[in-house]
Amino acid sequence: MKLIVGLGNPGLQYVGSRHNIGFEVVRYLAKMHKVTLKKEKGVQALSVKIRFDSLGVILALPLTYMNLSGEAVRHLLKKYKVAVSDLLVVYDDLDLEFGRIKIRSSGVSAGHRGVESIIGILKGRNDFNRIRIGIGRPSDKNASDFVLARFNRREKANLPGIIDRAAQCCKEWAEEGVDCAMNSFNRKDI
Repeated sequence: MKLIVGLGNPGLQYVGSRHNIGFEVVRYLAKMHKVTLKKEKGVQALSVKIRFDSLGVILALPLTYMNLSGEAVRHLLKKYKVAVSDLLVVYDDLDLEFGRIKIRSSGVSAGHRGVESIIGILKGRNDFNRIRIGIGRPSDKNASDFVLARFNRREKANLPGIIDRAAQCCKEWAEEGVDCAMNSFNRKDI
């Protein structure tokens, strides 16, 4: 069993914000499989089980707000008996140019509070897989205002392709492993 968690903030005021691109990727995967994410009993998350060929995959969206994402992840790992090595976290990254996707098998939080929360809950373990989706860094705005703002018109036009690529990366990670996904998606020329 694999677990794919998209990070974001629940609530209508955050829909379409840069910080919620992880949510968008997981929602897209659910839509591709014609399933609906539902509230989990005893877990602060929406989730649904899908299949990539014969492989079971849980898709999840924490309802804990970004800074407390680790709480939901801890409960999901425990409920579904998923190893940390079978966890994939999808989230926004200010330090990657807009639209760039990078997948890794471990790493530091680089200041991302959702990832910090997960590392904290895992007692310092950072050996979980992650897909970082570049949202760019503003030169003229406060970073927290920027991540909570909605994508501009030009960015919105490119979002469907970016979300589709990130979803394909999730699928390749689940089916082929992180090394294959890194070879396919980490190239700068994509």
